[in-house]
Amino acid sequence: MLRSVRSKVVAAGLVLGVAGVATWQLLPENAGGGKAIRVGTSDVVSSLDPAGAYDAGSWALFSNVYQSLLTIRSGSDTPVPDAASSCTFIGDKLTTYQCELRSDVKFSSGRAITAEDVKFSFDRIKAINSDQGPAPLFNTLDSVKAEGRTVTFNLSAGDATFPFKIATGAASIVDKDKYPAKGLREDEKVDGSGPFTLGDYKAGASAELKPNASYKGQGKISKSAVTVRYFKDSAQLEQAWNDHGIEVAHRDMPPAVLAALNPGLKDTRYQASGGTETRSMVFNLRAGSPVAQPAVRQAVAAVLDRAKIAGEVYKGTVTPLYSLVPAGIAAHSTPFFDTWPSPNGVTAKKLLKDAGITAPISVNLGVNTRGASLPEAEEIKKQLESTGLFRITIKPVEKWADFQKAYAAGEFDAYTIGWIADFPDADNFLAPLVGADSSMNNAFSDKGVDELITRTQSFSDRGAAANDFRDLQKLVAQHVPMLPIWQKKDYVMSREAVTGAQYLSDGTGVWRLWELNWL
Repeated sequence: MLRSVRSKVVAAGLVLGVAGVATWQLLPENAGGGKAIRVGTSDVVSSLDPAGAYDAGSWALFSNVYQSLLTIRSGSDTPVPDAASSCTFIGDKLTTYQCELRSDVKFSSGRAITAEDVKFSFDRIKAINSDQGPAPLFNTLDSVKAEGRTVTFNLSAGDATFPFKIATGAASIVDKDKYPAKGLREDEKVDGSGPFTLGDYKAGASAELKPNASYKGQGKISKSAVTVRYFKDSAQLEQAWNDHGIEVAHRDMPPAVLAALNPGLKDTRYQASGGTETRSMVFNLRAGSPVAQPAVRQAVAAVLDRAKIAGEVYKGTVTPLYSLVPAGIAAHSTPFFDTWPSPNGVTAKKLLKDAGITAPISVNLGVNTRGASLPEAEEIKKQLESTGLFRITIKPVEKWADFQKAYAAGEFDAYTIGWIADFPDADNFLAPLVGADSSMNNAFSDKGVDELITRTQSFSDRGAAANDFRDLQKLVAQHVPMLPIWQKKDYVMSREAVTGAQYLSDGTGVWRLWELNWL
């Protein structure tokens, strides 16, 4: 999702108008001889159904085969209409949001999109409430009304971030005649209205995308077909690049490869943008878990050496993080550094002693083995065990879907996970992670945290929420339901024969595969 932002103001009476609609109707030949551009990634698509996915790999694909009412333009941080012609808050309480659906939007089947399709798309997310789905993002959504071409969202509390939420993959519009109302679609097909249609799809291997000639929206009809290739891990992605099996590589090459990027490399373009992708350790607060007691989590926070992880595991391609809200996002602060400025085993030992907890404490650490996650887990284990206070058992899980199910079921005492924000606001690094019914599924709940989240969402001037965001981050650092580890830039590599790769990482969170073209 999103990785770099500027500060912004969301006006309570903001009206978003149509602009920048593309008019491509023909698909010209190109220097690739009509071949599809191959894009490689080690991201995972957990589901083709928007109601069942809340992960970067799935949403990257969604932004190409589905549409939302709003989207975010390249290089911007303000939602603009996509499937809608306009959207606005009604009144000044930020509890009613209304969108007018464009008159010319159609599903790739040719059927016109209706307001009822939009209502259906949101209603089923709430009804299904999948453990791996985006329902937590819509915690303020009470009901949706469809009347003519108008869609009205009624919110339980003022939520200035709501326009950003419906500009994400969570708000993808699906065909009500093709998707079940109370269950996920399982046939691995897509009926959307995005810039591409989904052709042959092999889960975990590839997705063939064909330009959708009937697309109408902020994007444009692509000049080239695209094949996304999914790799088991970073090593396989690197091998595919070296073997010229892909023309574009995005998320994630091995850290050593990224650290060695330089302008002198042959047939290699690259860019490093943003810097707000984060990674954290999440603690299981269920009764009986050894980390359910705050002092245990605080002791881990007191001894974690983020700088060593950044330097030795990630070769300097990440930077230490001391709050869930990363640097570069308005209202960022450093409460974990303020409390524990340097790794200190003595402090950790005192925390446990004062709480009457006997060391060593046995903790199992869940880790999805993609990328550098396993070396990172080994370093965490080494650091914690060197204090004599912990015994760490690493529980590696290869498949992303299995990993999601395992942590949702509470099978780990702690687990590590990355986060790419859905939209450029501090709220998105807090509400879905530590708020009520959090997507982390770690049983954390705190009235004070929820009250502060609700309060921060009530400010249409997001700068006015800064003090509450800082208080919220301090409170999170006291409870330690999650422990931030690092933040990183987003790297994209491409061959010189391909243009447009920079739009895959432009700070908006939208994977603009339609911008790719052969020279």
